[in-house]
Order: sequence, then structure tokens, then C-alpha cells
Amino acid sequence: MWITVTIIVASLIAVIFKYAFRRSGPNPFEIDTREPLKPMVTVKKEKNKVLKQGFLASKVPENLDAIVIGSGIGGLGVAVLLAKVGKRVLVLEQHDRAGGCCHTFSEKGYEFDVGIHYIGDLLEHKPFRCMVDQLTNGQLQWEPLDNPFDHVVLGPPENRRIYPIYSGTNRFPDELKKCFPGEGAAIDEYMRLIKKAGRGVWFLALLKLVPVPLAKFLVYTGLAGRLSSFFRMASHSVTEVVSELTENKDLRAVFSYSFGTYGNMPKDASFSMHSLLVCHYLTGAWYPKGGASEIAYHMIPIIEKAGGAVLVRAPVNRILFNDNKEAIGVSVMKGQEEVHVRAPMVISDAGIFNTYNQLLPKELQAMPAIQNQLGMMKHGEGGLSIFLGLTGTKEELGLKADNYWIFKENNIDELAETYMKGKREESVKNVPFVFVASPSAKDPTWEERSPGKSTLSLVSFAKYEWFEDWKNDKVTNRGAEYKNLKEILCDSILEVVTSVFPKITRDKVEYIDAGTPITNSHYIGCPKGEIYGADHGIARFSPECSATVRPRTPLKKLYLTGQDVFLCGFAGALAGALTCGSAILHRNLHLDAVAMANKTKPVNVKKLE
Repeated sequence: MWITVTIIVASLIAVIFKYAFRRSGPNPFEIDTREPLKPMVTVKKEKNKVLKQGFLASKVPENLDAIVIGSGIGGLGVAVLLAKVGKRVLVLEQHDRAGGCCHTFSEKGYEFDVGIHYIGDLLEHKPFRCMVDQLTNGQLQWEPLDNPFDHVVLGPPENRRIYPIYSGTNRFPDELKKCFPGEGAAIDEYMRLIKKAGRGVWFLALLKLVPVPLAKFLVYTGLAGRLSSFFRMASHSVTEVVSELTENKDLRAVFSYSFGTYGNMPKDASFSMHSLLVCHYLTGAWYPKGGASEIAYHMIPIIEKAGGAVLVRAPVNRILFNDNKEAIGVSVMKGQEEVHVRAPMVISDAGIFNTYNQLLPKELQAMPAIQNQLGMMKHGEGGLSIFLGLTGTKEELGLKADNYWIFKENNIDELAETYMKGKREESVKNVPFVFVASPSAKDPTWEERSPGKSTLSLVSFAKYEWFEDWKNDKVTNRGAEYKNLKEILCDSILEVVTSVFPKITRDKVEYIDAGTPITNSHYIGCPKGEIYGADHGIARFSPECSATVRPRTPLKKLYLTGQDVFLCGFAGALAGALTCGSAILHRNLHLDAVAMANKTKPVNVKKLE
């Protein structure tokens, strides 16, 4: 009997290793493609020649290898990976500029980033930095944030506590211990659990790459949970874990504060997901020099060099299939006419709900395998953004290259639930938490580009249903009631911000506007205004869901990429692109990125303490 068990286990391990380390297809990371830095292009007109290439049938390249729907980082990422192995890829974007949540817009002389606030894990010798460098040929420059990079603000002005959050594997917990004397054991255990859960994330990628029967075997035998610390801890909420560590409510809040980076209140958030975000910033935080539009600007030429294109104002209204249920192209709306574009493969960065509910024929939507995936996922909460254009330099306004997470008090779950379940008219007057960042203070090129001006990006959450009545109105004219609702939101949040930043007075505000969930739906195509894609709650990270929602869909030649495939945010969507590329090219690109990082690693790299 033991011989049989040993043979079975050995065979299982062999199969897992085959897919974990397979490298049969072409490798996008085979050659270091970094080039000497070129002068940064700051003239908007020149950048728009790359970012705003409008769709025309005559611009579609011939003999396409793939079509990508959506130019977010998940779509551009997989397109560049394929371009690097000689594939001709067409990326189609419904907005008037490429980039998805990495795009920027300008109003009254101020440039605003819509989704990039800070990125972690970008030390030069790290695999993630190496991957980003290769996907931009080394042209994307990163500016480190200050340290502390985050500040957690708890309580009203008369009883306000501010806790600085430092990067550094040792400094992060050491500084927390200074703020919370007597809580050293709780902080050390928190760090141990965070690192333990984070180390097991490799199995998340593996479940999405191995054949479905093997993935199901790993899930239903319980082996996925036993082999991966990520899955062992995924079913525990952030609130559950931190409540067991300490009775100190401020420390619990500080342990939980970054839930806004994935969109679930701590009681509903998976501790494993939370762990990844904490680990992501342990080595520091960075911002793209020149602003978020630099990301797409340096990726698009790589796609074009391989014979592909990135075209905007190209809303895909359906995916085309043949009689064998194979994706063979897409239909693009050009005015009132459909333009059919053919390719042997279609990759969607439009999100799982848009892809399955909006772009598939009804008979394919009804397939049990499609409905099974949709049943495992739900929409994330709607995002709320407020954009401030201020007169004055960062020094005059007291702004630095850091972020503030402002909470009315330390009972985060209670505050969030009351707000999200409250009546619209009351909730918009009492937003209980807001993220505050100054893109202009983080970008060293800003002062030269926009002297005497500064910007603030304020982010929170709001129910899509609060604004749904106006979803079909013209985006620039949604009526007086909608405008009044936005003004109330702006006013209540601005009051909080000015109490934390005393040098920012209302007379300094030259421009202010709010982006609601229906704004997000219009510009970035998210069906319920969600900025992080599908919900990142506990259910999302069950082994079963992780193994089922994968790049290779139940329909032949149709793939998913981006946030819904892996995780949210810039790094998560890129990991989704890497996982999608792995499925298409039949090799583990995650390991290829690590190999490239090791090959290009500088000598005598010191660990950040």
C-alpha cells in the first residue's frame, strides 16, 4: 500500500513541477531589452500621438495574431509580452486615450492621475521591477516616496492621533513599536503572519496554470490549502486576525488601514489578500516620474514595433465565434456601423462581467461553465474620487511625497458599514474615511511642467446605486440634482482634508470635481463603478474560485487578463497579464521574470532594513 501511495504522490509532484517549471514556448524575458534612457517627452501633443490613436478600419494591421480588448495595464501587459516574442497584437480601447486606470486627464491647467497613487516592490534587483523594466524597455522611471510613505490619521481634530508607516523589513515593525509600547509581541506576530501568507501566493498562480482536472484534484482533496500558506489563511478576515492579536483598537486600525487598496472593509477582507499589500510596500513605495501616462506611453511602441497597434475610441460590442465556439475576432462600433476585426485569438481585459455578460452571444453566456464562474464572483464596491487643483507650490501648501489615510475613528468596520448601508442623503455628508495623496508633490517633473500649481487626489468608496438614476444621462450634463450631490460630497471631504492640512485653505482651491461610480463606468468601463474589478472579499480567494477563474476560459481561443484573473491594482493586473501570457505561450513567465531579475541583479545589493 505504501508503495502505491508513494508512486501516486511522486507522480502528482512530477506533474505539478512540470507545469510550475514548464518552459516549452517562447520566452519574452530571454533578452534584456532595456535601452539607455531617452529624454522625457513632456509636450502633451507629442505624447497624444502615441496615446490617442483613433480607430479606423484602415489602421488595423494585417495578419493579426491576437486582439486585446481594453488598454489597462492587464491588456497592455499581455500585448507587450506577446509582442516581445514576435506576435502582432491589436489593442482596442473604448475611451479616447490608452491606459485604463493608468491614464491622466487635464482640467484648467492641472493634470490628474486617475488610478496610480503609489506602487511598491520596485527595488531594482526585484523580479517585479525587472518585469516592469522589460515591459517598457527600461524607459519608465520611478521616484521613491518619502519615508514614512503613509500616515494613518484616527479621530476628530480634538482627539486626533497620527501614526507614521515606514517601509523597511525591520523599520516598519520597529517604528510601530515606538508608537505602541507594550505591543511588541502583537506586532511581531502580525509580521510573522503577514510574511507567512504572502510567501504562499505562488500557489495561486499555479492553480490557474495547471490543467483543470489537476487543479480540481488539488482543491477537492484539500491539498491546495495544505501546500499553500496563502490559501490556509485566506478564509480568515483581517478583523478576525488582528482582533486576536491585540485589544488596542488604534493598533487594530493601523494593522487594517490599507484595506482601501483593494476595496473591502476589514471584516470582509481576506487576510491573505491584505498580507500581499503589506508585503508589497515593505521595501518602499514609488511613483512614476512624469505621471501615470508614462506607463502606457512606453509600452505602446513595443507593441507597434512588432507590427501591432493600440487604437482608442474603439468600443467592442461583441466577440465573434465560429460554429466550434472558438473566438475568431471582435466587432467594433464605428458610429452606427459594426467593423469586424479577425484574429485567431481574443484576450479580454474588460473584466469578467463585461466579457461574459456583455460581449458573448446569449447561447454562450448560458453555458454552465460560464455561469459557474460568474456565480463565484461579485462586483466590487464603487470608487469615489475627488480631484483638487490648488494654487501654490508643495512647500507653500505643506504637501510631501507621501499619503494620508484619514478615518473618523478607529472602529473602521462599524464606520464603513454605517456609511455604505446608510441613506444616500446622509452618507454623502459623512464620508468616514478618505485617502489623500498629492501626485504633484511626488513627481519631480511637476514643478517644471506646472509651476506654482499643485494637485490632490482624494479617494473613498460610494454605492453605485446612489448615482444609478443618472447613469444614462450625458456625462457632462447629468442635471442639477446630481451636481448638487457631488458638491455635498466634495464639501464634506474637503472639510476633513483642510483640518489635516492647515495650509490648504478653500481660497487655494482653483478646481474641484468628483468622479462617482457612474463616472468610472463611463470612462473605464466598469459596470458598477468598481475601481478594483471583481470583489476581493474572502470568497474570491477560496482555492475553488482561484482554480476556476483562470486566463483560459471555457471558450476556445478566448482568454482573460488583468485584475479579475489575479489581483487588483497595478501589480495585481500585471500579474494577471503574466499569468495570461503563461497560459498562451505554454511556459511559466513568473519564473522567467525571476530568472531575468537574477541575471541582471547588481552586485552587492544590500537588503532594505
